Amino acid sequence: MKTSLTGIKPTNTPHLGNYLGAIRPALELARSYRSLYFIADYHAITTVTDPKALDTFVYDVAATWLASGLDPNETVLFRQSAVPEVFELAWILSCQLGTGQLERGHAYKDALEKNAGEKPNAGVFYYPVLMAADILLYDTHVVPVGKDQKQHLELCRDVALRMNHVYGEGTLVVPEPVINEGPLVPGTDGEKMSKSRGNALPLFADEKTLRKMVMKIKTTSESLEEPKTAAGSTVYELLLQVSASDAAVLAERLAAGNFGWGDAKQMLFEAIDRELGPKRDHYNALRADEAKLDELLAAGAERARVSARETMRRVRTAVGIARP
Repeated sequence: MKTSLTGIKPTNTPHLGNYLGAIRPALELARSYRSLYFIADYHAITTVTDPKALDTFVYDVAATWLASGLDPNETVLFRQSAVPEVFELAWILSCQLGTGQLERGHAYKDALEKNAGEKPNAGVFYYPVLMAADILLYDTHVVPVGKDQKQHLELCRDVALRMNHVYGEGTLVVPEPVINEGPLVPGTDGEKMSKSRGNALPLFADEKTLRKMVMKIKTTSESLEEPKTAAGSTVYELLLQVSASDAAVLAERLAAGNFGWGDAKQMLFEAIDRELGPKRDHYNALRADEAKLDELLAAGAERARVSARETMRRVRTAVGIARP
């Protein structure tokens, strides 16, 4: 069976946009692939400098994915930092990359713009190399990526092809992207849902908090009696991603009139709560037992290292650093 790999950067507590746009699609891959999911804690320290916050985010991410349906017996969930072979492979890959390739990286250029030309830390510059090592270490065949991450995977493919050219075909598996073509998940203000924008709906908020936040979603000001257009409204576009069948009903009711945006928001709240209610309970139980999460992550890391050791045995032999 071919392998898929998903990396999850623990830089915040996951929100509804993460669930709809990344978690749910990535978990679908487990139906067709041997699926690995790693929590990219070393990637996170390029921006997260509070160790307690990072620790919290790692547990939040692990509990979120498990509560969302990840089966640790059928898939592999682990911390990036628990597989040290990734750094050895990253060094070997870096010897086949030019600095110009890294300077053209989106993350590095974005960091330069945000810092008014002041160069970011070297971790941001080196980020694509470690990302390539993350992927290539497990003989990954497919990687789910957003449109904005496609460039990083292209660099990963380039260096894998370069390694195979220099050291022989079969040294590394060349991965293919699975591009998430889904629409952006809107936040409460209609813009892309993002923690930094302050428009995100918490994934596992209690019912009262969730309803309060849904009711704050911006809408137009037609009277109750007026017919309304669903398409393009934040309420409808969110509901469409949560439940397409409920969204179709909402569109009909809005078009018929005598159905207000408050009613529409209530429909959205009920659909979200129906989708996430049982998962919320599971999340809270998991989050309350960090020892259990540690146990699951450690078991996943041991399984991941089986693949990592085999890849590194092959790569070391290819480059001439085979160990006796």
